[in-house]
Amino acid sequence: MDDERELVRRGYDAISYRYRDDDAEDGQYGPWLDELRQRLPARGTVLDLGCGCGVPVSRFLVGAGHRVTGVDISQVQVDRARRLVPGGVFIRADATELDLPAASFDAIVCLYALIHMPLRAQPGLIGRMATWLRPGGWLLVTVGSTAWTGTEDNWLGGPATMWWSHADDATYRTWLERAGLAVVGEQFVPEGQGGHTLYWARRP
Repeated sequence: MDDERELVRRGYDAISYRYRDDDAEDGQYGPWLDELRQRLPARGTVLDLGCGCGVPVSRFLVGAGHRVTGVDISQVQVDRARRLVPGGVFIRADATELDLPAASFDAIVCLYALIHMPLRAQPGLIGRMATWLRPGGWLLVTVGSTAWTGTEDNWLGGPATMWWSHADDATYRTWLERAGLAVVGEQFVPEGQGGHTLYWARRP
């Protein structure tokens, strides 16, 4: 498991700027973030899990007046996030080892990050995320649409190997519901020959 996490950490350290530059637009994230903003209270608290360089999620939410804590496994990504989004708080950590207080957040955003974590650690993390949400809090997460684990060398034309591991969307729905979350939205997000599934889930 440590080797898998190390591949991801080294990979994003190496290709951070290839993955997203400082001035990247909100792109496909824009409609999701607009919807999240409508669901959040004023001055809400948000955990951006797998925050990358802080763009666009943390930047958008801080700009909308929310208090954001970002977590990422890559030191390069965290350093960039601190520079690009000075109004947020950013921590370098392995998300699967996080220990946060219960009922700390009005929302958790985890976009294209859970799928970089060891599959056997994902159900437990989803369960902990549910406890970190306040009652009525939202989880916005992208997961795998079909089950797959594998690597890609020279990902994005960079010098590093990247690694992914994900279940299928039905399994993720089961894990979300077992964590006590109500799934209120599901959307297929195409990418290349396949795609991901976006879930909106809420703590009752």
